[in-house]
Amino acid sequence: MNDFLNATILITGAASGIGAAAATRLAAGGAKKLILVDRDEDRLRGFAASLPCERQVLIGDVADEQLWAGAGLTGLTHALVNAGIAASGPIAETSLAEWRRVMSVNLDGAFLTLQAAMRALLQGGRGGSVVLTASVAGVKAEPGIAAYAASKSAVIQLARVAAKEGAPSRIRVNAIAPGGVETRIWTEVPMFKEMAEKMGEESAYKAMASAATPLGRFAKPEEIAEQIAFLLSENTGFVTGTCLVSDGGYSL
Repeated sequence: MNDFLNATILITGAASGIGAAAATRLAAGGAKKLILVDRDEDRLRGFAASLPCERQVLIGDVADEQLWAGAGLTGLTHALVNAGIAASGPIAETSLAEWRRVMSVNLDGAFLTLQAAMRALLQGGRGGSVVLTASVAGVKAEPGIAAYAASKSAVIQLARVAAKEGAPSRIRVNAIAPGGVETRIWTEVPMFKEMAEKMGEESAYKAMASAATPLGRFAKPEEIAEQIAFLLSENTGFVTGTCLVSDGGYSL
């Protein structure tokens, strides 16, 4: 599984969920250095200490230009643009402030992360590989998630444009669009919080998955991390500009 030997990999949203699972997988795959970004300093530093490779920790908001101005991405070979937040609410009841809050992290943050990563990869002159974490919400319309869905749909198109721009320099860019994944992001969804308080998180995951996912379950973060590693690796060296939908059949 040493498919990332000597790699230097940027991961945002690295303190938990898909980001942490991806960091664990890539470190196990031989990564030389992981550049880990998150707003949760305590959780990120505690997690980073468990990884068997060199770590560089960046604490801050991915939508902050100053964070990227001093990031120090020399030698970058791969990137996972993963930081994101959830939100819900009908369009008629969503404030502009809430819309901007979601777009700031999920889209502005993705853009700034991708921009910093591509600049570093271009400077390195050896090509590279980037994956952006989108969501099946950016593919399938559902009521009550306009801001989140719009941000994730935009992330998919951002990846496609970046793939075209990066191709002449051998920079591949792909997206992954997970469906339900058992991560902390669900705690930001009011309906899930109510269910979890009544029946516990594990039962809440099962109840939501059985109602909407043909395979009858949500994914584990480690499953999505394995798919991200596949897209980042040379096993997909001829794949760029695609979006891998990993949703247990939800979008069928």
